[in-house]
Amino acid sequence: MSEPKVLLDGLGIPESPRWHEDRLWFCNWIDREVVAVDLEGRSEVMATREPDSHPMGYSIAWLPDGRLLVTGDKLRRQEPDGSLVVHAEQRANEIVVDGRGNIYLNGADFNFVAGAPPEPGYIKLVTPDGRLRQVAGDIQFPNGMVITPDDRTLIISESFAGCLTAFDIDADAGLSHRRVFAKGVSPDGICLDAEGAVWVSTGVSSIARVAEGGRILQRVELGPNRAPFALMLGGPDRRTLFILTAEWREADDHVANLARLTNGPRTGEILTLPVRVPGVGRP
Repeated sequence: MSEPKVLLDGLGIPESPRWHEDRLWFCNWIDREVVAVDLEGRSEVMATREPDSHPMGYSIAWLPDGRLLVTGDKLRRQEPDGSLVVHAEQRANEIVVDGRGNIYLNGADFNFVAGAPPEPGYIKLVTPDGRLRQVAGDIQFPNGMVITPDDRTLIISESFAGCLTAFDIDADAGLSHRRVFAKGVSPDGICLDAEGAVWVSTGVSSIARVAEGGRILQRVELGPNRAPFALMLGGPDRRTLFILTAEWREADDHVANLARLTNGPRTGEILTLPVRVPGVGRP
């Protein structure tokens, strides 16, 4: 198997990758930017957040009409003139939108950056008519989400539980039939492939392709102190795995690591790796 190659470096914490309009879009945490990069490594800033906004809880998706959505202290929508307006009064971390325009947001109401004790998180739904309701709770630090191509299943990372959790998506867009998809992982941002497997982090310095039930189908080592924050399958045939990483010292706690990433050298990188099975689903 080939080794991952660097596509782009000099980033803060790259997160929330999405393959959209023939480029990889992602959030450059710390610098509060939404960036798009092509397969030649040419990048462009597509949106920025206000200077005093919090850098965490920052993810992107698109409405069916093509307008960009950005999470944070509120869910914001980018208008054709480039301005960001409030779409929903809901703080959120990650986001995914299904084929019917239903927006799924997740979050947890404690200050992770400051090292506050964790509290259970949630998944909330914003319907196309603007209604907001909670559709799942007791999520142990909710992170990346994917929706299957048929819009019938949502899989979410529970980072503090070390597992992937799946839900059925009901006719009214609610979630039911909660179940464990895979245990024994360290999930953050995830992506789904055409054989129903999920690419996921398995701890600092490694990622894996895992089948439902938890069987590891493939593992990729990234080197010491390289944390995989998120993964996305993209490229013209969706057979390029994008791996978003930054330096993360295992000897330090998360507060110290985040402080170093915020105030120190920009160690974030986007790596690429060709894979056999293409990506599917949303995002």
